[in-house]
Amino acid sequence: MKPVKVGICGLGTVGSGTFNVLKRNEDEISRRAGRHIVVAQVGARRENPNADTTGIDMTSDIFAVATNPEIDIVVELIGGYDVARKLVLTAIENGKHVVTANKALIAVHGNEIFEAAQKNNVIVAFEAAVAGGIPIIKAIREGLAGNQINWLAGIINGTGNFIMTEMREKGRDFADVLAEAQALGYAEADPTFDVEGIDAAHKLTILASIAFGIPLQFDKAYTEGISAITQDDVTYADELGYRIKHLGISRRTADGIELRVHPTLIPKPLLLANVEGVMNAVMVDGDAVGQTLYYGAGAGAEPTASAVVADVIDVVRMLVSEQGHRVPHLAFQPSALSDLPVLPVEEIESAYYLRIHAIERPGVLAHITKIFGDNGINIEAIIQKETTADQVPVIILTQRVKERVMNDALAQVEALDDILGKVTRIRVELLKD
Repeated sequence: MKPVKVGICGLGTVGSGTFNVLKRNEDEISRRAGRHIVVAQVGARRENPNADTTGIDMTSDIFAVATNPEIDIVVELIGGYDVARKLVLTAIENGKHVVTANKALIAVHGNEIFEAAQKNNVIVAFEAAVAGGIPIIKAIREGLAGNQINWLAGIINGTGNFIMTEMREKGRDFADVLAEAQALGYAEADPTFDVEGIDAAHKLTILASIAFGIPLQFDKAYTEGISAITQDDVTYADELGYRIKHLGISRRTADGIELRVHPTLIPKPLLLANVEGVMNAVMVDGDAVGQTLYYGAGAGAEPTASAVVADVIDVVRMLVSEQGHRVPHLAFQPSALSDLPVLPVEEIESAYYLRIHAIERPGVLAHITKIFGDNGINIEAIIQKETTADQVPVIILTQRVKERVMNDALAQVEALDDILGKVTRIRVELLKD
């Protein structure tokens, strides 16, 4: 059989890693795929010294790769939204199969892209779009196909996890650790996507669609960052038996699907609570299998390339199969996707950690607890810390309550003359049914 020809668009960190893995492991990859796979063309604005492209057809026009009649599979590794969308759709229209690591592209434009792929009888593979080298998409879509997924929760942004780890282990402040993350290359000069949860929300949107068989709905994902977390919060959480992680959580409920990214207190004994540094991990709860955990490198040249190349192999294996016999992009057949709604955050139920700065005055705590009682909020624990400068830090752990109820109660608490500033609130999850 003639070799399958691959065109790589983008020769940055992941692009060069993918090129190198394809070249270095060429024989092993061909043995697994059943056909020889060759990199026939690379589209990039500039050469990358980390990839020896001697003898490779190089072009600065990535669209020349998408329209090249010799190319069978286009690997999109340029990132971003608009140009990547146009490139992928052009490749599909020209009958090319597509492999991408672009989570933003899939989360925002995936529905359109998969519809075009279905129409043109081509495959779009995107394992590398979530959690780097961890094969989490394949695990949920294929390995757990016999399960009804109840919920999933993941540390799916290494930058945020690095920051939370450093704050806990070394007692450092958020701004200090963020500056180091930028110096180390873990965070961009503008770290908004990482620390405010946007990157994680892209990935969570994809995982939720595969887990629950719903269309991609990034615009309905709730996102909250970690920039307001203080060293005090990390310390108090530890005293209560928890660790703070920046989690993406999606859960099936009777009313719809939860889709949310935010700082979360989780019990210290959980394996997920002990995932440190820039590593990623996703916990999935299925009705038959129970809880499973998938751990590994969430970014980097070769860990991500591992997933990209695995997708290339999968595409090659499926080239001779009819469309109806292929694994669906979102795990369920397109006609079987559910219309379950994504719930607004106000309707989501959670326990809460609250940090309140009160004036040292008799009766303050009684006022606070009365407000919670009047709103039907049960208190699990209260810690009153040492007074400093006439301020008393009060730490409250609540039982589960709907967000809108908590919002109403906190508005009343913050209106008290005895309270200083806005109450810090972090959701608490035990990660069980």
